[in-house]
Amino acid sequence: METREMRYFVAVAEELHFGRAAQRLGIAQPPLSRAIAQLERRLGVTLLQRNSRSVTLTDPGKVLLHEGRAALDAIEAAERRVRRAALAAEGQASIVLATKAGASSELLAKLLHAYAAEPGSIPVDVMLCGPGEQERQLRTGRADVAILHQPFDETAGFDTEELRTEGQVAVLPAGHALTTRTQLQLSDLSEAPDLPPPRWPRPDGTYADGAGPEVRDHTQLLQLISLGRTLMIAPDSCSSQLRDDLVAVPIVDAPQVTTVIAWPPHSRSRAVAELVQTSLRL
Repeated sequence: METREMRYFVAVAEELHFGRAAQRLGIAQPPLSRAIAQLERRLGVTLLQRNSRSVTLTDPGKVLLHEGRAALDAIEAAERRVRRAALAAEGQASIVLATKAGASSELLAKLLHAYAAEPGSIPVDVMLCGPGEQERQLRTGRADVAILHQPFDETAGFDTEELRTEGQVAVLPAGHALTTRTQLQLSDLSEAPDLPPPRWPRPDGTYADGAGPEVRDHTQLLQLISLGRTLMIAPDSCSSQLRDDLVAVPIVDAPQVTTVIAWPPHSRSRAVAELVQTSLRL
């Protein structure tokens, strides 16, 4: 299969509409339809069920969408890593580290300080991401290394080292009735209708379903919590970074969070290896 065909199919599979997919790709609809039909003939399977009203994925189509995304991510990552290797050869080397905004702040500060003190260290560019975005940045080569949190972030396909494991807390507006408790259970939060969980954007730009407010970044989320509009469940380590108008209460039955440092298994970057080794000494 050609990369062009894969891009065409992924666009149609994500949009489930040939017109929107053609607009997204910047091409006319007829050649897009012909390309998908040609791909189906070559593979000998039906990837999309279409009628005058809708487009739906078949089971083989769902498999190709999953594999196609991974293949396109790999191609995109290869392009970026080649360009960064060229910069390194010209003496402009740096490491891009992706991390969730507002998470593991103390650990990250210690890591950056310790690595900067190492002989031969190079600049580290920190990429602050929304929930789950750091994994995507690592897979597409926008980042060389990432701080991920299990069980929430997918680590399959990466090499990882565990940095720490901790419990979780509910971050609530100061003065809320739940802040008088010394500990909470997850059911306590579901029974607080005045604090619906926030809704984060999906990859297609739409927001997750729910009654909570739409949230674009960590700063906006903290502001909405302080206004009594929503809440946040986060690792316990975030407690030391909170503003005075926010309160963290431990959640006794929430799953533990393991913070890991992750990198592509095929990475040959000595700087990434040294950064990982530094993280293990913290």
